[in-house]
Amino acid sequence: MKLLGIGSRILHKELGKGVITNVSSTMYWVTFMDNGLETIDIDSEYEVIDAIENEVDTVSFFDVESSLVAILQKWSDTTQRVAIADKWKGGNIVLEPGESGGSNKEIPINTFFHKIVIVRDRIRVMEQKINSSKNLDDQEKIDLQQYITRIYGSLTTFNVLFKTKGDQFIGEKGGK
Repeated sequence: MKLLGIGSRILHKELGKGVITNVSSTMYWVTFMDNGLETIDIDSEYEVIDAIENEVDTVSFFDVESSLVAILQKWSDTTQRVAIADKWKGGNIVLEPGESGGSNKEIPINTFFHKIVIVRDRIRVMEQKINSSKNLDDQEKIDLQQYITRIYGSLTTFNVLFKTKGDQFIGEKGGK
């Protein structure tokens, strides 16, 4: 079976006439005249009206974008989007001094949450750099990893702010 290139025109039994606008290893993205953009399997049944050759982008934009996001998350301190639990949206944190006469400090909870996420992400980057370091021996890496685990444990108080459990801090499991 010969792969059709971008710009090829086809006639699909159910979807009608269309033009291939993107190609992956298993799918064609086809813009059909009557049905709009649809994806069909490469081995679907269709009639080739006009085949274009050598116009195949074997890596889609989505694949490139997904790879770039994964690389940036792994090797930089860019933060991924993390959702705050719904009940905290729009709320405030009020810091009230123990001494009389002091004034309260009020902080939007979204600002505070964003700073917690930045701390979490920077700790993750530090952990990755430690684990990939060529200058540390295995015992030094284990020792530093134990400190990082304790840091995560100290931050579990803030887990109540996270919408999804997978975004939360995890400290040492099984209490000592």
